[in-house]
Amino acid sequence: MAGSTMHDADRTHEPPTAREPRELDHAQLAAALAERCRLEGEFVLRSGRIATHYFDKYLFEADPHLLSEIARHMATLVPSETEVLAGLELGGVPVAVALASVTGLPACFVRKKAKEYGTARLAEGAEIDGRNVLVVEDVVTTGGQLVMSTQDLRERGAHITTALCVIDRREPGPSPLDDANLTLRPLFTAPELAGP
Repeated sequence: MAGSTMHDADRTHEPPTAREPRELDHAQLAAALAERCRLEGEFVLRSGRIATHYFDKYLFEADPHLLSEIARHMATLVPSETEVLAGLELGGVPVAVALASVTGLPACFVRKKAKEYGTARLAEGAEIDGRNVLVVEDVVTTGGQLVMSTQDLRERGAHITTALCVIDRREPGPSPLDDANLTLRPLFTAPELAGP
């Protein structure tokens, strides 16, 4: 073709085919998450604490196989009365979407602050008023943001007693979740993902 810069090899190039994913058991998934997402060094957490290791949640959220395996395992933790999955901005959103695709439950996406234009909503997507909502988060370090978002959703009519997370990093002892009457169901705790 005159003027074309396309090479013959480009015309015959087939898109890559997806590898056949294999299902992981709980221990294998923990090992895969630790290998993929656990970073060593010195990290300042949102709470202001210094940690010597850090779970880079975006590494598992951007990996389609790991994310689908996480959702498959988390589906067993979803309370039977759940009507809506509420993914918290930003990391809880991809987890909630993956979980919705496994469970068939509708999802909504929860901002840290209601937008000031358009619909001016805090939660976008499925309706939450009067419904049993399960809050979905990726990593919980103190539970502070989880509690604030839960309160915001409750003020908008959501019935919430339980939250799910992929990794629970909380230290032992009292938690803000206790005062909020919120039960956290983690897929993994930090010690389960600890390195050798």
